[in-house]
Amino acid sequence: MPVTTAPGFALEESGERATLRLTGDWTAMTIHLLDDDLAGLKHDHPVLVDVSGLTRIDTAGAFLIDRTLRAAPEGSGLTGTNDVARNLIDQVHAVSDPVPPVKAPDHGFVALLERTGRGFVGVMSEIFQTLAFLGETIVTTLGLLMRPWKLRWTSIVAVMEEAGLDAMPIIAFLSFFVGMVVAYIGATTLRDFDLEIYTVELIGYSMLREFGVVLTGIVLAGRTNSSFTAQIGTMKMRQEIDAMQTLGLKPMDVLVAPRIIALLLMTPALTFVATLAGIAGGVVVGWSSLDINPGVFLDRLRNSVPLEHFWVGLSKAPVFGFVVTLIACRQGLNVGGSVQSLGNATTTSVVQGLFAVIVLDAIFAILYMELGI
Repeated sequence: MPVTTAPGFALEESGERATLRLTGDWTAMTIHLLDDDLAGLKHDHPVLVDVSGLTRIDTAGAFLIDRTLRAAPEGSGLTGTNDVARNLIDQVHAVSDPVPPVKAPDHGFVALLERTGRGFVGVMSEIFQTLAFLGETIVTTLGLLMRPWKLRWTSIVAVMEEAGLDAMPIIAFLSFFVGMVVAYIGATTLRDFDLEIYTVELIGYSMLREFGVVLTGIVLAGRTNSSFTAQIGTMKMRQEIDAMQTLGLKPMDVLVAPRIIALLLMTPALTFVATLAGIAGGVVVGWSSLDINPGVFLDRLRNSVPLEHFWVGLSKAPVFGFVVTLIACRQGLNVGGSVQSLGNATTTSVVQGLFAVIVLDAIFAILYMELGI
């Protein structure tokens, strides 16, 4: 076994140039002995590193020497007759470019304008790509509906069960308690005017027209969006979608269209269940706190709240289901090859889904108000 020679160096100053003479073994096993001392050297003039005295060197030692040369003033370099050491140091230098220092964030007005511009361009690009995906989805879905023998009914029914029936308990549970909260707020406010009986109308209008469908959309945006994006994104990461295309199968036909059709069918049903659950919560509060008999509550609800409000709420459901599914599928297909990309796409999908539900509900409210509905 070869004897290890301790590494060493000596700095010789001569006029406007210094020479750093290296001796001993500069290997991974020995360089820790002089790493701190070498890093503490201060150079005012160019340094020539003499490698003639090196007995052994590996990439760890070469990296340490290269780091020393990078820290030295301009004009520094290698000298000496040890060609093996010089070649190894040159090779390490070629592949060990240091990471540039992180620039301090610019908080000036120009930087603010630049960030604003980049954000605006990003939003417009996202809108453009979403509209393009929307057009492709509509064309694909309508084409399959006109040729029903090409529909994948097994996938459609499976998605209807997973995203529809399995979500029904949580939607009903959430709507029931929201109905109770609305009834309590209405009863507390109207009691000051001795108008507690109008809590029935408050529950009817709010649940039939708004809360039933909005709560359904919010639950779908949080639950179904994350599920669809994660499923499609995982397939994208594992290159299953590439394999699918190799087999002649279109991802839009196999992955997107069945989910769109399933949610178009299930969202109205979920909205109906949410509306009934919310009214049931109002009935419980009316019976327990306002002494309104359930029969009287339902009779007044039928006579005071027109049925058209139910259809107004139900008309929003397919749109919410379509948009939520569209966002989820698009984000899933945009996933890259990393887990971080999958996490970012899932988060973006949920946020965009929630945002879309609220904005669409506001648009519907303005539209129906202008139409007098």
